Amino acid sequence: MSGPVVVAGAGSIGCFVGGLLAVAGREVRFLARPRMVAELQTHGLTLTDRDGGERRVQAANVSVTEDPAVLAEAAWILVTVKSGATVEMGELLARHAKPQAVAVSFQNGIGNADRLRALAKEQRVVAGMVPFNVLHRGEGRFHRGTDGSLTVEAGVPGLHALLSVPGLAVEEHSDMTGLAWGKLMMNLNNALNALSGLPLRQQLEDRRWRRVLAASQREALDVLAAAGIIPAKVGKVRPRLLPFLLSLPDPVFRVLAGAMVKIDPEARSSLWEDLEKRRPTEIDYLQGAVVELARSLGRDAPLNRKVLEAVKRAEAAGTGSPRVTAEVLGV
Repeated sequence: MSGPVVVAGAGSIGCFVGGLLAVAGREVRFLARPRMVAELQTHGLTLTDRDGGERRVQAANVSVTEDPAVLAEAAWILVTVKSGATVEMGELLARHAKPQAVAVSFQNGIGNADRLRALAKEQRVVAGMVPFNVLHRGEGRFHRGTDGSLTVEAGVPGLHALLSVPGLAVEEHSDMTGLAWGKLMMNLNNALNALSGLPLRQQLEDRRWRRVLAASQREALDVLAAAGIIPAKVGKVRPRLLPFLLSLPDPVFRVLAGAMVKIDPEARSSLWEDLEKRRPTEIDYLQGAVVELARSLGRDAPLNRKVLEAVKRAEAAGTGSPRVTAEVLGV
């Protein structure tokens, strides 16, 4: 399908992915909040990665607006808003997007594509997954600190070709629900990173924090097993093996799972960035999803609930990361 790409939610992921598409010559338009409209119109886009790569889109070449009517022009819509804004975006898609438009949910959490489908009934909504971390450095600069391939729902003509540009690896997958839960196993660390206040690599090199993450994952895996859900592999390690690898002593972990800490020294989780910028986080769609699934089964997920409550307290305090130690979480 030919036509413009609209990035609906020009935050860190949206600006990075959309920027790479624009550099490759795709016709890209960004739907953004007013503060990001002003930033991109002033500074353009500068996209960097941990390998030293840098790509730029000059401000004059960035098409960005806060007017959702831009959705009516799109053949493809990349939905990159936070999970808490999914319903709002679904309503905008239903109101503005063409019936033949394809919307791809590149969001964290569970069930966002389904939420969009329930509202945007005339558009084709498909699930996607972004495995890498992007940090917004201000003045239009976005830095990718980790690696991984975009993954999209299999069987969508033209989508793989659209997204396959320099700087983006793309894969197709037939079980996006399993993949979303597999990614959530990894994303349980987003909150731990935010609570610690440490750079991601430093945090994951610390066995005390890895043991908290491992315990969170074991708890989540037990809940998933009770629900009959099988999380798919994200990266090279099957979800069931993650807690074992994370619990290993530091020297053994570095040898057997060194790829997990091949992270830019400056990389941090998006949830940390949200706390620091006093924005609502996605904790309800991460640890909160585990707690809610457990509740629906008449079970509890005490560690994930404890992390959820700690992040909620940090949000309410409005002072950024609380910079707690791993021992505070009692593992």
